[in-house]
Amino acid sequence: MMGMRRAGQLFRILILRPLRRDLLRTALSIISVGLGVGVVIAIDLAGDAATGSFRSSLETLVGKTDLVITANGGVDERWMAKLAALPLNARFAPVIETQGIAAGIGVPVFGVDLIAQAQGAQAGTPIPGALDTQAVVSSALAERLGLHQGSRVPVTLSGTAQIYQVARVADVKDAEFVLLDIAAAQSVLDEYGKLDRIEVFVSPHEDFGRAERQIRAVLPASYRMEKPGTRSEENQRMLRAFRWNLRVLSYISLVVGAFLIYNTISVSVVRRRPEIGILRALGARRLWVFWLFLSEALLLGIIGSLAGIVLGRLMAEGAVGLIADTVNSLYVSSRPAPVALTVPAVATAIIAGLTVAFVSALAPAREAMQVAPAEAMGRGAHEHQVQTHARRNLVWALCTGVAAAAISQIGPLDGYPVAGYDSTLLAIVAMALAAPALVSGVSAATRNASRVIFGPEGLLAARGLASSLARTSVVVAALATAVAMMASVGIMVGSFRETVIVWLDTQLRADLYVRAAATTNAGEHPPLPPGIAAIVAGVPDVEAVDIFHALEFEYEGRRATLGGGNAEIVRRYGRLRFLPGENRDAILRSLPGNDRVIVSEPFANKHGIHAGDTLWLPLGDRRAKVTVAGIYFDYSSERGFVIFDRSTLLKYLPDLPATNLAVYLRRGAGATEVRQAIERRLANYRVTVVPNAALRRNAVTIFDRTFAITYALEGVAIAVAMLGAANSLLAMVLDRRREFGLLRFLGARPAQVRRLLLLEAGFLGLAANLLGVALGFVLSLVLIYVINKQSFGWTIQFHPPFGLLAGASALVWLSTVVAGIYPARAAARLNPIEVIHEE
Repeated sequence: MMGMRRAGQLFRILILRPLRRDLLRTALSIISVGLGVGVVIAIDLAGDAATGSFRSSLETLVGKTDLVITANGGVDERWMAKLAALPLNARFAPVIETQGIAAGIGVPVFGVDLIAQAQGAQAGTPIPGALDTQAVVSSALAERLGLHQGSRVPVTLSGTAQIYQVARVADVKDAEFVLLDIAAAQSVLDEYGKLDRIEVFVSPHEDFGRAERQIRAVLPASYRMEKPGTRSEENQRMLRAFRWNLRVLSYISLVVGAFLIYNTISVSVVRRRPEIGILRALGARRLWVFWLFLSEALLLGIIGSLAGIVLGRLMAEGAVGLIADTVNSLYVSSRPAPVALTVPAVATAIIAGLTVAFVSALAPAREAMQVAPAEAMGRGAHEHQVQTHARRNLVWALCTGVAAAAISQIGPLDGYPVAGYDSTLLAIVAMALAAPALVSGVSAATRNASRVIFGPEGLLAARGLASSLARTSVVVAALATAVAMMASVGIMVGSFRETVIVWLDTQLRADLYVRAAATTNAGEHPPLPPGIAAIVAGVPDVEAVDIFHALEFEYEGRRATLGGGNAEIVRRYGRLRFLPGENRDAILRSLPGNDRVIVSEPFANKHGIHAGDTLWLPLGDRRAKVTVAGIYFDYSSERGFVIFDRSTLLKYLPDLPATNLAVYLRRGAGATEVRQAIERRLANYRVTVVPNAALRRNAVTIFDRTFAITYALEGVAIAVAMLGAANSLLAMVLDRRREFGLLRFLGARPAQVRRLLLLEAGFLGLAANLLGVALGFVLSLVLIYVINKQSFGWTIQFHPPFGLLAGASALVWLSTVVAGIYPARAAARLNPIEVIHEE
């Protein structure tokens, strides 16, 4: 008990009092950790909210589904009769699922048998009137739109607007959706005889295994029968890489925060070496000293984590929209749910903050533990040790860098590019080990030039970098980590953007594109009205019309897009790029009339497919054996494409509607005039005619929106690093009071001291930029050729945005100088008499 009380007294005297005296530095450390933790928790909360729920909202109404029957190209509803005739105690429910717009709000729309559901569960008894004009809405949607039983609500499906009467408000508060009768949904979607799935409800009194076997025996081999949630799990698997990459990116801010905690505790140890020596001389055990300084870091970590929870909750509101845009554009349609602060998220934040604080404080706490009483008054011992170890650490940095390069060659683990993440972390460690040598090099290289350009202050500033190497190298490492993150992500996004622009130039060769006037998300391909292609082809100056059919399908448990177009038109007018070594003309000529397909690079990489391989594709009631004629570059979807010539695709799926038209004009024709002529002829159809330039512009806009969240994360990491720079420079002033006081005592003016500190800040920013940009180029190679390739399957061409990097580096350098203004003023205000008297 006595020992505990004595430890508490030591903690108050040696740790809490200095923290209270240096409130500004303490606050900066806490805010730095809080921002890092806040980003982590914001990405977690926003990711959970943005991806929404993939569980069918119908389960609340119709009960738990036991089996789900699906097929690529849709399920023929004639199988309903065959299934119902089976001697089983089971119920079969037809379902159509799509995305619609209800009173201007995007919502899931389900087509179900309303009469059967009313008899079997609680989906809602129809009110008197025609079923094709009635709808059931969830209470969540009704509350949002102010609906009640008997209200009228406009619902738009595939560009067709209908007014429905609310037959019932279903008591479902956690999901917004609309239920239509199955026949009404088929009519408005022009999918007569087709279903998205058949849901099977097996009675508890029925032998489930027997029921499963009998149903499987009746269905065609190409039909899939799965337990519910399989598609949800597949969607979640698709999103996993995206969210995991975001999460790893968010942890960069915590890595920067770790450098700052390390720096804070290191400065505490250096400044309190005399007190540590006295304690050790009076009999304090090494372990006491170790835990005292570790406790300081944990205290900063817990307070920073609590602040980070509040910051994270606020930042999540802004991040959820950015992440939701990406999810809907690239992965799957999902309406964001409200941001909810959960216990696991809070626990993750606290554990992350404490772990970072603990790990980053181990080295300086261990250093404090090893301080011998006789050495305690030797202020320069620690600096001397760091300087003598700089070369040795440079060798270790080289070894760590080689290890990082070797590890990056390892393939993905369970779909995650774990080796890429590990090599990134090792590269950061290598940079941190190289920082002392770089700072010494910059100091030596700039010493003479600084003296000539800036006078005595420049010479002292350059020497100050090397004389305070233990502190300056940590500041440089923290800043360089943030700069490297900025540079690597900037290079990756810039390279990807340039690659996409070049790809758009080869992919979008038609003059005009016609599509259904409907809001679409990932995996949605609304059909065009029948007869549209013939009308467009009859417009003067239209030379060719490529009719394209697309639908979402599943191959080996993963979603992709199945499509069909006119291969001859693509060969004559397009510039589709295939992987090196593949003959474009020969590949496209081989498609018409043959069971041959071309696949996109992401699809090929995900499934390990090469040109010449054979695929078995379940299409409708059949399984088609096709040969891969070639693999082409594509950046429109990480899910991937399998493309037939349309004549072959319609052989398997004859009722598949067209989803897009690519219109090629005669040379010299006016695109605006032809577009207006097409729009006049299609005035009675709900379609959109988009010129080539507008489609490219929209694609680039979607790309920029997709990567907006990465820029936001970069900004936070830079902000954390700037706080760290201010914190470290202020610590440098406090720790070098004697040096600055002596300068003032010898006649240095306050303006000269300010100039000295600002020059040191500038040199720190220069060293951090040099190291950070170099590391950023290395990390960008890992991002482009390892992490992105393993996560998404596409090849990005290396196009560094040098102008952007130069501007961003200049901004970081300027921010570092600005961060030194307050410490410089603090140094200039020191009273030389008081400082010399203290010493």
